Amino acid sequence: MHVTGTHFTDRTEAGHRLAARLAHLAGPDTVVVALPRGGVPVAAEVATALDAPLDICVIRKLGVPYQPELAMGAIGEDGVRVLNEQVLRLAGVSDEQLARVEGRERTELARRARRYRGDRPASDLRGRTVVVVDDGIATGSTAKAACRIVRARGAARVVLAVPVAPLDWTDRLSEVADELVCVDTPSPFFAIGEFYADFSQTGDEEVLRLLAEARGRVGHGNGRQEEPPDGVDRELLLSVAGVRLAGRLTVPAGARGIVVFAHGSGSGRHSPRNRHVARYLNRAGLGTLLFDLLTEAEEPDRRKVFDVGLLGSRLTAVARELERTDGARGLPLGLFGASTGAAAALYTAAELGPAVRAVVSRGGRPDLAGPDVLGRVDAPTLLVVGALDTTVLDLNRQARARLRGANELAVVPHASHLFEEPGTLDQAAELAGDWFLRHLPVTDGSPTTGPATDRRDADGR
Repeated sequence: MHVTGTHFTDRTEAGHRLAARLAHLAGPDTVVVALPRGGVPVAAEVATALDAPLDICVIRKLGVPYQPELAMGAIGEDGVRVLNEQVLRLAGVSDEQLARVEGRERTELARRARRYRGDRPASDLRGRTVVVVDDGIATGSTAKAACRIVRARGAARVVLAVPVAPLDWTDRLSEVADELVCVDTPSPFFAIGEFYADFSQTGDEEVLRLLAEARGRVGHGNGRQEEPPDGVDRELLLSVAGVRLAGRLTVPAGARGIVVFAHGSGSGRHSPRNRHVARYLNRAGLGTLLFDLLTEAEEPDRRKVFDVGLLGSRLTAVARELERTDGARGLPLGLFGASTGAAAALYTAAELGPAVRAVVSRGGRPDLAGPDVLGRVDAPTLLVVGALDTTVLDLNRQARARLRGANELAVVPHASHLFEEPGTLDQAAELAGDWFLRHLPVTDGSPTTGPATDRRDADGR
C-alpha cells in the first residue's frame, strides 16, 4: 500500500494501529517477539490485542564505522549474523573494520540479553506462530536476523509486522517470513523516525516494565490471561448506537467501585497515561474500563474528536451497559476524563445524575461541555491541571464556576498539559484515587452528591 505523509504519534499508537491488522492471528499458539528497544512498545500493544505472550529477540545493528546509523548488517542471539553485501561494498568496509564493530556489538548484545531476560529462559517457539515486531524497517538487516532466529528456534510460521517500511520491503524480506504486515509504506522513505511525532529513545527501564506487565497479564506462557481470584481482566466489545467499541475491563476482587475512562483528542484505551492511572486505581481496589470512544475508521475525523455530544452520548450508553456486564454490575460508578474526554464525562454525569458518584478530569477541557451541561452536574468533581498548562488552567477555573455540585481544583506543580514531567502523572493518579475512594463507596445507601461547593483550589487559591 502506498500512502504518503502518514505519521504516528508515538510507538504506542503505532502498535495499536498495527494490532488492528493482526487480529486474524489471535489464538493460543501465537507468540509476539519484539526487537528491543524500540520495537517493544509497539509489540506490547500487539501482544495485548492478541492476548499473546511477549518475548524479545535481541538484535544489534552493525553500523558502518564512519556512519553508524547506516546498517551494513546485524547480529543476533544464537550466533546469527546477517550482512548487507551491497552496503559493505559501497562503504568500502574492510574485514578488520567489520570484525571490530561486530566484537563491540556482540558484547552489548550479551549485556542486553542478560538485562532484559535475566535468568528466565526464552519462550518456547516450537510449532507456534511467531509475530516478529519492530517499530519500522529501514534496510531490513535486523528484521531479517530476527526472523532467522525465531525460525531456528522452531517457529512453525513467522510473521514480520511493522508500522512503517519502504515500498520495496517485501522484496527484501519475503524469503525469511511467511507473512509480511505493514500499516504504511510511504514514499519517499529516508528514516523510520521521520514518520513518528515522538521517536524518542526507548530506555531499558521501559523495556523491563513492558515485559513485566506482559508476564503479569499472560499466565504460564500459554496465551491465556490470568484473572485475579474472583476478579475480572478481559477485553470487551461494546455495541453502542450501531457501532462496536473495543474496551478493557479490569475489576480486582472486592472492588469498591468502577471508573470509566473517557479519552480525549483521538486517543483511546491504549493511551499510556490513562493506562498508568488505571493501574494505580486497580491497585487501590477500584475497577476500571478503558474503551475507545471512536472506531478506528472514525479516529482520523477531527470533527468527531471534538463532538462532545457524540462522545458524551456514547460514554453514557457504555456506562448504562455496565449495569448488565458481569464483574461490573452494581458497582458505584465514577468517570475519569482527559482532554476532550473530560467534557464527555461531565455530559454523562449530567445525563445520569445520581448514578454517577464522582468525576475526575486530568488536563481536561470541561469548558467544552458548555454552561448548560456544567450547571446540571451534581457529582463531586475534581479538576486536575498542570501548573505549566496555563491556558487550560484558566479554562478550568472558568468552567468550575459553573459546576453545581461539590468540586475542587488540584494544580500539580511543574506539570505541563500531558503530565510528562517526572512524578507528575503519579501525583495526578494519586489525586484521582483519593477522590474516587472518598466518593464512590456507598456508606449510607445514598449518593455522595449535593449542592454545596468547595471553592478552594488545591494550590491554596
